[in-house]
Amino acid sequence: MNAAGCPQKSAIRKKPRRRARGSVGAVIKKLSNVNVFVEDQERAKDFYTEKLGFEVRSDATMDGFRWLTVGPKDQPDLNILLARPQPPMFSEEDAQALLRLVAKGVMGGGVFETDDIRTTYEELKGKGVTFLQEPAERPYGIEALFSDDSGNWFSLNQHKRYGS
Repeated sequence: MNAAGCPQKSAIRKKPRRRARGSVGAVIKKLSNVNVFVEDQERAKDFYTEKLGFEVRSDATMDGFRWLTVGPKDQPDLNILLARPQPPMFSEEDAQALLRLVAKGVMGGGVFETDDIRTTYEELKGKGVTFLQEPAERPYGIEALFSDDSGNWFSLNQHKRYGS
């Protein structure tokens, strides 16, 4: 605006912004739900809430499928779906194959973070959590491995603080 309150033209010509080819203007903002396949949802609910201290986010049955999500109390935007493989999500044959893999302990569920891995390790061990590996120094920090009640394994990590 100039002194008279009228719009003032700029001497600099601005190029209009163009969208990238194929762009529709929408972007993925975050990951909100992940699934962990479990043998028994009620038993898994007890493990994740009573042993890991997570909270139940939803528990509803729709068309014969139980939608049960839990998550860390300090991370309200992440929901972990504790799903039992079964029809209609999978064929009966595929569901049984997946359950065998879960029970065998070959399914990794992800990485959980903690600020004090040694204290967390002792607390979880005291609650009966099965650890596959005690806390050990790694290039990225300290890591321990544990499994849930179905056999899924997780990394528990305390990240190295660089520059301190």
